[in-house]
Amino acid sequence: MSPVFVAIDTPDVARARALVDAVAGHVGGIKLGLEYFVANGPAGVAALAGLPTFIDLKFHDIPNTVAGAVRSLAALQPAVLTVHAAGGRAMLEAAKAAALPGCKVVAVTVLTSLDDGDLSDIGVGGDVAAQVARLAALARASGLDGIVCSPHEVAAAKAVWPEGYFVVPGVRPAGSDIGDQKRVMTPAEALAAGASMLVIGRPITGAADPAAAARAIAASL
Repeated sequence: MSPVFVAIDTPDVARARALVDAVAGHVGGIKLGLEYFVANGPAGVAALAGLPTFIDLKFHDIPNTVAGAVRSLAALQPAVLTVHAAGGRAMLEAAKAAALPGCKVVAVTVLTSLDDGDLSDIGVGGDVAAQVARLAALARASGLDGIVCSPHEVAAAKAVWPEGYFVVPGVRPAGSDIGDQKRVMTPAEALAAGASMLVIGRPITGAADPAAAARAIAASL
């Protein structure tokens, strides 16, 4: 199966359905985040059935609340879902315990829109690489399946967690606009570094021909 999951970042169900249909033969699944879910809810997720779905809501709350939220997603049968590693061990353990068998629970470490200066602004000591390493170790010890990190940290994470599942956003084909991402690589580079899933949005969804863009990325791998 292709490691590429397309980020469907639109609140429009019809537009999202058209994108899913266009790329279905060229990608491994779709990612639905806050923009789509807040606009359309569980019914909107069900309307895009057909490909494995990564539901990326980045839960971060007290353990009981996060466990309840994870259980509430069960009817949608996500292949992968996210929580914030910064929620702590008890929250991470509760999320994994509440997930359906076969659903990968992965912990967000440092968002790809952040760099060392941003971490300093919010009171986190050390650089991005050190923070990702700390949170990856916590996720592993808490029984999660893997983490979300930028392609720049995935090789180090893979080296100490060979069986981990690594979701990697911040992936851009050569020559693409990097938008609000600060730590990026090409799809082939990220896969070679150890990524399990490549999350790619605008280079596909913003293309004049999304199917052709997805095919080109597949060919690059």
